[in-house]
Amino acid sequence: MYRLCVIEGDGIGREVVPAAIEVLRHLLPDLQLVPARAGWECFRETGEALPPATLQSLRDCGAGLFGAVSSPTRRVDGYRSPIVQLRQQLQLSVNLRPVRSWPKLSSRQGVDLVIVRENSEGLYSGREHLEAPDVAIAERVISVAASQRLARRASQIARERKARRITLVHKANVLPLSCGLFRDSCRDLLMGEGWGDVLDERLVDLAALQLVERPEDFDLIVTSNLFGDILSDLACHWSGGLALAPSLNWGEGIALAEPVHGSAPDIAGSGRANPLAAILSLALLLRHHWGEAALATRLEQAVERLLAHSESIDFGVDTTRRVTDGVIEALNGS
Repeated sequence: MYRLCVIEGDGIGREVVPAAIEVLRHLLPDLQLVPARAGWECFRETGEALPPATLQSLRDCGAGLFGAVSSPTRRVDGYRSPIVQLRQQLQLSVNLRPVRSWPKLSSRQGVDLVIVRENSEGLYSGREHLEAPDVAIAERVISVAASQRLARRASQIARERKARRITLVHKANVLPLSCGLFRDSCRDLLMGEGWGDVLDERLVDLAALQLVERPEDFDLIVTSNLFGDILSDLACHWSGGLALAPSLNWGEGIALAEPVHGSAPDIAGSGRANPLAAILSLALLLRHHWGEAALATRLEQAVERLLAHSESIDFGVDTTRRVTDGVIEALNGS
């Protein structure tokens, strides 16, 4: 029996997560759910954005679904992003973000790529301080160990998808120590795993341009935390935007599925939130963590069938319910 720690979070997370769970139960009827809390509202009510009980629940389950959280735009004493804390404290050191063309919604067909992003350090390490009242310093942390963990997982994904190209993205011409260490650590491991014939490199600014110009040229992109965050949000344009952008935070024996979108407080409670990113994030959990590749494919194919007939869905009215019902109907028809 599979156990899933369910963290709805804030805003539309409370709508898309139950929708995604409803879909997942059609594939795993014996799924055991363990609810947990995190986020801005949790912080306001309890003083903790990530309660210790939530960390323990996720450790106990070994798998989770994280909806979305709101975050203040200013510094608030005691508050730190719970998803960043989860990634670091549970060593969810790899982030997997696929981008593919979908029927009707994608403006360009033939796009099928995966961004494998380091998830625990870089400029998101949380090491910031004021050097003076008018000077703030953020430290970029890059380690051989984290870089090699990333490259090892990238090699695994490359084997699974029979990668025709692996693109290592960095900015070593400007950041020779940190990006140079990242590049060399990843490159050495990937070369040692036998990927030398398909391995190339891109500076991050050129990679961004080429993701706009020729996204179909990319297959597997391996990059650091901040660069991966930005490039994956840019690339998801080709799959229909953030509403269809899934991700998986991936560690050793533990994984956390997470739709890339935010809490969208402007539409929370309206029924307009699209649950497809949360649903597709569960497909990543099924395939890469639970080893249920056939179920993951079945779920993705159900989404594809739904979108192929998307003229029957008004994405601006009762979206959450209509999409959920549509995916379930497509699953039942498969």
